[in-house]
Amino acid sequence: MENVAVVFGGRSVEHEVSIITGMQIVENMDKSKYNPIPIYITKEGKFLSGDSLRDFTTFKNNDFSKATEVFFKGYAEDHNLYTFEKEKAGLFSKEVMNLKVVSKIDIIFPALHGTYGEDGSIQGLFELMNIPYVGCGVMSAAVGMDKVIMKKVFQSENIPMTDYFYFYRDEWKNKDGIIKKAEDLGYSLFVKPANLGSSVGISKATDRKSFEKAVEVALNYDRKILVEKAVENPREINAAVLGYEGDILVSECEEPTGWTEFLSYEDKYVGDGKTKGTGMKNQKKNLPADIKDSVKEEIQKYAKLAFRAIDGMGDARIDFLLDGDKVYVNEINTLPGSIAFYLWEESNIKFTDLITKLIELSKTRHDQKSNNIYSYNSDLLNKTNYGAKL
Repeated sequence: MENVAVVFGGRSVEHEVSIITGMQIVENMDKSKYNPIPIYITKEGKFLSGDSLRDFTTFKNNDFSKATEVFFKGYAEDHNLYTFEKEKAGLFSKEVMNLKVVSKIDIIFPALHGTYGEDGSIQGLFELMNIPYVGCGVMSAAVGMDKVIMKKVFQSENIPMTDYFYFYRDEWKNKDGIIKKAEDLGYSLFVKPANLGSSVGISKATDRKSFEKAVEVALNYDRKILVEKAVENPREINAAVLGYEGDILVSECEEPTGWTEFLSYEDKYVGDGKTKGTGMKNQKKNLPADIKDSVKEEIQKYAKLAFRAIDGMGDARIDFLLDGDKVYVNEINTLPGSIAFYLWEESNIKFTDLITKLIELSKTRHDQKSNNIYSYNSDLLNKTNYGAKL
């Protein structure tokens, strides 16, 4: 039985979405193979663990009194989850804090959406620990999260996208030039924070006034802003990918329905209020999507290419836009931005089996990295003249 730490929550505007994803993973993990250990990161950045975090009402009631504050040391090969335990003061002694091992962790399953989780930040900690973890590595997670860098990488692979430009917060002080760029690109436009998901901070601009308002909204969430040419009357088609390097599967395609200009946070996660906790699974959609075979084949081709372009690993959902039969890649949502389990269920892969596959992939990557040389013995310090006069 392997201990799998499921890490969720975090310092992100997608905090609540992450809790739902974390709970889904804990509940659906194969308990005959793995022991899921929930690790919840509060909005303030504290790491908490304990059995109370297996119960969703803990989060609804915002009552973490039964949880224990925990931490990783961040040392290579030290895979323990620690806490400090108070030892009561005696008659002639002071109260002391003793270091205690809560559990040894074998694998980490990050379920942190957005900032500090989906963007490669926490993956850096796991790399320092030299522990297997699910999903993309530091670089590929960061590229998948930053929509501007993502587009630059996709351009290098000739992946079709709509026209765009970007700018930084400081540049908005002299906004006339940015407004001119926008109007040269032509309305309608989408304005997005470069590093965020779940449709937070995204607006559609149809004229100068709405463009300025959209920028002001986006600037609250990021210092880098992406402006994209909108496809008029588009169809959105999504597909998931699963695998690593050359061995990549593509799921069945879906077409979300019931939206107007773009899928909002509420469209994705709130729905009609009757199906809480299931996220995009219960969003209105056509699954499978009603598209031509030739269009489906093109989507599957670009889905694989996009995943390989960022050196993806594990699971991701790639969102496409259709203009007639013209295919555009909109963005990639790497795990945990999307585990897309409902798409894999349509492809006859159960959620539990998907989690198992993702854990197995994490071990494959870790084993590969273990073959790399990370230390080079040399006599450089004794041969150099540096420090001779110190």
